[in-house]
Amino acid sequence: MRHVAATCAVALALATVPHLAFAQSDEDRSLARAMGQEGQDALDKKDFRTAEDRFKRAVRVFDDAKAPVPPTLLLGYARAAAGNGHLIGAQEAYNRIIRTGTPPGAPAVFVNAVEDAKKEIDPVSARVPKATITVSGCDNPHVTLDDVAMSNAALGIKRPVDPGTHSVKATADGCGPGEVTFTVAEGKEADAPIKLTKSATATVPPVTPPPAIPPPGDTPPANPPAGNPPGGDTGGGGGSTQKTLGFVSLGVGGVGLIAGTITGILAAGKASDLKAACTNGICGADQQSNIDSYKTMGTISTVGFIVGGVGVAAGLVLILTAPKAPAKTAWIRPYVGLGQLGAFGAF
Repeated sequence: MRHVAATCAVALALATVPHLAFAQSDEDRSLARAMGQEGQDALDKKDFRTAEDRFKRAVRVFDDAKAPVPPTLLLGYARAAAGNGHLIGAQEAYNRIIRTGTPPGAPAVFVNAVEDAKKEIDPVSARVPKATITVSGCDNPHVTLDDVAMSNAALGIKRPVDPGTHSVKATADGCGPGEVTFTVAEGKEADAPIKLTKSATATVPPVTPPPAIPPPGDTPPANPPAGNPPGGDTGGGGGSTQKTLGFVSLGVGGVGLIAGTITGILAAGKASDLKAACTNGICGADQQSNIDSYKTMGTISTVGFIVGGVGVAAGLVLILTAPKAPAKTAWIRPYVGLGQLGAFGAF
């Protein structure tokens, strides 16, 4: 008898719909009436899934027309959703009925629907489970519950969820993703903690600029001039050999200094790029190749300056300590050219 009364109530409520001037067409009114009737028939048979779908569609017809939804339709949807385990949707539908109320002179079935909602909401609310979702390890995470974004303001707070199994996913800048699933029964509570782990990072070594030295000389002519350079010292015998070795050492030292300068400039440029790509000296793993290149250039620059300094010092010692004797002067000049390093001279 109760089922028959409910069915009649829905039919009567839908029959009054034209007086609400809600829909855009007669077809909409007819569609809402048919879906509401199907929903009530399914609810009477405890086919909650079908009932929820039909009532939800009927309510949407009113919402799309921006018209008041008959409380009988919302009541049918709330009962079907509760029977289908969608307790939050049911709770919201009951609250909507209670908040909206009925206007003066509303049909008795509308008034009765509001009164029924007030009686049924508390038992349904008591069945709603709660979950506490927390995320640790990284700041400002992006969190979804069942693939729906949720506000970070809800983290660490008990929030209502429908009974069943749920999936929580979290991501954050500079951290690997995290995911957890939990199952909660009606009226129970569950915790869903996620711990994010920061991604691997690389640290940029301190940037040390290369020592300042005079710029390298001009590139050598195609055919170096023969003979002694103006003002050059002469030597012969053992003194000539010692001076020759001294000039060779100077040449090697000059090449080392040039190589150190060039690779030092390249290392400084690479360091500048790393500073721009990294934050507070912390770089992502994608910058590892640039860091390795920077270290290689720095090592070559350091070795170049060491070899250059030793070569120049040794050359000067050999030249300054060589015995003087009339002989052809051996001379050498380091040079740097397009894509090449070297020295030329006469002995």
